[in-house]
Amino acid sequence: MGTYILKRILAIIPIFLLVTLLTFGMINLSPVDPAEAYLVASHIQPTDELLAQKRQEFGLDKPLVTQYVNTIMKISQFDFGKSYITNKPVWEEVSSRMPATIQLTFGSLFIAIVVSIPLGFLAGIKKNSAIDHFSRILSFIGASIPSFWLGYLFIFFFSVKLDLFPVEGIGTWKHLVLPSLTLALPLIALYTRLLRASVLENLQEPYILFARTRGIQEKAIMGKHVLKIAISPMITGLGMNLGKLMTGTIIVEAVFSWPGFGRYFIEAIFNRDVPVIQCYVLLAAAIFIFSNLIIDLLQMYIDPRISRKGRQHQ
Repeated sequence: MGTYILKRILAIIPIFLLVTLLTFGMINLSPVDPAEAYLVASHIQPTDELLAQKRQEFGLDKPLVTQYVNTIMKISQFDFGKSYITNKPVWEEVSSRMPATIQLTFGSLFIAIVVSIPLGFLAGIKKNSAIDHFSRILSFIGASIPSFWLGYLFIFFFSVKLDLFPVEGIGTWKHLVLPSLTLALPLIALYTRLLRASVLENLQEPYILFARTRGIQEKAIMGKHVLKIAISPMITGLGMNLGKLMTGTIIVEAVFSWPGFGRYFIEAIFNRDVPVIQCYVLLAAAIFIFSNLIIDLLQMYIDPRISRKGRQHQ
């Protein structure tokens, strides 16, 4: 098992290097000149002399291979350059906004898990019941309504009409409720349907019949066997959505004026702040890679057969 884990960790290195290469290539193929973008953002009229000076300062006058190697060396030291707008280190700017995004991400995940596990499980073991029909309706609504529209609906009803929660900003737990619910509803729709389908599939497996013939109580069968195995697809979905939430809260952060990482990225796009955009792309890739690795290791802990299958394929 230790060898399998080590191989999975080492496999991250070439993947991340490929991501950095693609990011570096896209930035260099972009029609935006970083030197010109910096001068424009600084409200300085670009001239040939100033452009040449800035290209030399940014190392853009060097061969592409040298630029790429220098980029890798800087990234390994969490040096993403300075923002063209604030003239502050990008990593300092990003790390100061990450706690807000992490808070929003885990708030929405908490709501999604607390709601979808019991709802999906009960919908599976009580097929075509009232709770099953309710889960279908909730899943349909959650999968159909766009996040930005859902956010505005929540603001209209819970903030404007009922005055229960603040419209924007951050500070108290009340500020976290509406944006977390906005992000959580699509996840509830996904996880509920995944868990329901997995429960229904496992109820048809022979081990359920064998457990019942041995006289094991129905609650023990459902809780210790069915739920433990059926929850596996949901955990996989959780790993995929963790990276998506960490980097995809852009719209919700804009709707609720949440001072997170996604909102900062939107501002960087409008301002053509290349170092910030590069940092965002690389950080997003790293979050996706590591979140999927953690989920794979968790799945292997829940079901050790996964590691055996991996070794057989290798």
